[in-house]
Amino acid sequence: MKSNIFINAIINRNSIRFLYGLNEITVDPYFILMNNEGKKVLYGKVPGTNEIKKYEYSKISNIKVLTGNRFTPILPITPVFN
Repeated sequence: MKSNIFINAIINRNSIRFLYGLNEITVDPYFILMNNEGKKVLYGKVPGTNEIKKYEYSKISNIKVLTGNRFTPILPITPVFN
């Protein structure tokens, strides 16, 4: 379920908002990968910065796609999803 939400947001270049632990986070989602520990992670850019951060799936909840917020990636987004 999370993957489908993130994939649609990545394809449509929509920002997303979610709870990460106890913090509300807004990011421009870039891609989904498995980390070295075999956990699924989302990489996304923090709006207003050039910083790309990694978010573990297991800590993400209450996902909302911000359909009014479209972004232009600073890195090329490839159509490959894990």
